[in-house]
Amino acid sequence: MLPEASEAQRSNSTVKAGRHRSLKVGGITAFSATDYPGQLAAVIFVQGCPWRCGYCHNPHLQERTAESPLHWQDIRALLERRIGLIDAVVFSGGEPTMDPCLADVILEARALGFKIGLHSGGTHPERLRSVLPMLDWIGLDIKAGFANYERITRIRDSGAPALTCLKEVLASGVDYECRTTAHPDLLPESELGALACTLAKMGVENYALQVFRSVGCSDETLNARAVRDYPSAGLVKRLSELFPAFTLRKT
Repeated sequence: MLPEASEAQRSNSTVKAGRHRSLKVGGITAFSATDYPGQLAAVIFVQGCPWRCGYCHNPHLQERTAESPLHWQDIRALLERRIGLIDAVVFSGGEPTMDPCLADVILEARALGFKIGLHSGGTHPERLRSVLPMLDWIGLDIKAGFANYERITRIRDSGAPALTCLKEVLASGVDYECRTTAHPDLLPESELGALACTLAKMGVENYALQVFRSVGCSDETLNARAVRDYPSAGLVKRLSELFPAFTLRKT
C-alpha cells in the first residue's frame, strides 16, 4: 500500500497540474471593435497552429513553446477588470481549437458574463464540435476549395477537417461568418468564384472576402505581388449576389 501524500506534495501536484492544464496564451488585445461584429471585445491569442499559410499575419504564434508567454490566471484577472467595459471575449490565434484547455477557459470567461467569440481555421473538428454550444459567434476561415487546401496551408489533406468544421458550424445554429483571405497567386478569380458557389450551395449565408494585406506577413513573394485590381468588380458583383450577407474587406 502506497503512503498517503503529504499536504505539501498534494499542493505541489495541484500547482503542476494547473500549469499543465493552462491555456497557452501568446498575446492579448484588451480592447477591439473589429474582432466580434457589433461588440467591444478583448481578444486572446492562443499559441499553436498545425498549418503554415503563407499569408499568416501571426506567424510568431504558429509554434507552441514549452512555457506559455502569458499565464491564463493573469488574463482572467484582466478580464475581471474589464467587466462592464467590454461585451465579449474572442479566442483567436494561432489556432485556438488546437489547445486542449479551450473549453475550460471559455466556461470561465462566460461565467464572468461575457459573450464568447472564436476565430478558427477549422483544423480540429472534434474540439470545435465540443465548444460550439458554448459560443455566441464564430468566424471560420475558408481558405480555398477543399481539394486545394494544401496550396494554402502547406499541409496535405488539410481540406478534409476544414470541410467537416464548416458543416458543424452550419448545423450548430451559432451565429457565424465564413471568410476567405484571397491573394491572386493563391486563389485565381476562377477558383475564387467556384469556391463561393460551393459555399452558397452548402447554405452559407454570411460570407466575407478579405483581400490580402502585407501587414504582418513574412512571405516576400506574396508581399511583392500587387493586389490593387483584384478581385475584379465583376467578380465582386457576382459574389455579392450569391449570399444574403456579403462583405468585401479591401484596403
